[in-house]
Amino acid sequence: MTKITATNIKNILTIILHIAVWACFLLLPFIFQPHSKDSSAQPGMSPHFKAVLIISSTYLIGFYYLNTLYLIPKLFFKKNWGWYTIIIVALLLLFLYLPEWMSSLFTEPFQDPGMPQGMSNNPNHAFDSLALHHQPPPPRPPRRMSRHFRFFPGSYWIFLLVFAISTCISVIQQWLKLEANTKEIEKEKLGTELQFLKSQINPHFIFNTLNNIYSLALTGSDKTASSILKLSAIMRYIISDAVVNYVTLEREVEFTKHIIDLQMDRVTDKVSVDFSIIGSIEDKMIAPLIFIPFVENAFKYGVSTKEATKIIFRLEVDKDKLTFCSSNTKVKSENDNRETTGIGINNVRRRLVLLYPEKHDLIIDESENLFSVKLQITLL
Repeated sequence: MTKITATNIKNILTIILHIAVWACFLLLPFIFQPHSKDSSAQPGMSPHFKAVLIISSTYLIGFYYLNTLYLIPKLFFKKNWGWYTIIIVALLLLFLYLPEWMSSLFTEPFQDPGMPQGMSNNPNHAFDSLALHHQPPPPRPPRRMSRHFRFFPGSYWIFLLVFAISTCISVIQQWLKLEANTKEIEKEKLGTELQFLKSQINPHFIFNTLNNIYSLALTGSDKTASSILKLSAIMRYIISDAVVNYVTLEREVEFTKHIIDLQMDRVTDKVSVDFSIIGSIEDKMIAPLIFIPFVENAFKYGVSTKEATKIIFRLEVDKDKLTFCSSNTKVKSENDNRETTGIGINNVRRRLVLLYPEKHDLIIDESENLFSVKLQITLL
């Protein structure tokens, strides 16, 4: 059984729309045909004129699809403009004369305008009619030019109208297709860049954490086993959950708490950490690993073994507005290699630009003794 997809439905609707438009195009001349006020005149249009209309309309329909499906893609878009122009002009000339010629093969041509009603241009037919009624022949009207192989004055305007419509539609469709391809390429490029940025975060964090656990093992700390379990949970989150662009805020907060706990296992009692959450974090989505650079930075440059230091993290959620703040005391004497401090933060800056364009605000305030971060995000 064929599965009905959105693409199939779109194609069916497109076909129905084309049929409806062309049906209206074919029927309009017959619906709005002029009617004579003279009751003795023949009603409606002649069979020959009907044949001309039907053949002309069929020709225009065929020309529309020939132009949109073949001539424009194969010639116009490939810059074969000379051949394209020659073919269009040839099709126009053919349109001006072909319908009249084909109609004359199946129906009587247009009656000469000077002939009486019911008589044809054929002299034999006229003679038979006069003999039948025993009437003298009427004065012969001035001979007029035959209308065979002559086109209607508005024929080329109709052709040019169909040509303009088909060309505009094809150009617009091609432009939309190029735009879609460009967006798809840009999307793939951004996805690749995001994966690269996240891959920079993960090894960096894992390396630091393993160093911490190694230090605990060397000292025989009873925190070693629990640190390994926390690292296992963090690795599971990174491998399973953080591979997508957005995760639940609850999972990201849980992951951040594990990071803080691991960091606390390696510091002394002189360091205090306060992590507060204001508002509901349920049913919210956020980019994964977005808080980690700020947490790592606070522990890397705000921890001292000689004096009391304090690190503060605050997460506030108000409807679709999220605010994350961190602040820590700067410990200068114990951290001389500050040339690498900006790598993680620059990384997260770029991710915010890609994932929250025009929907985030990152403020970093650094003074002599204090380093603070305020990140505001409009949640999607």
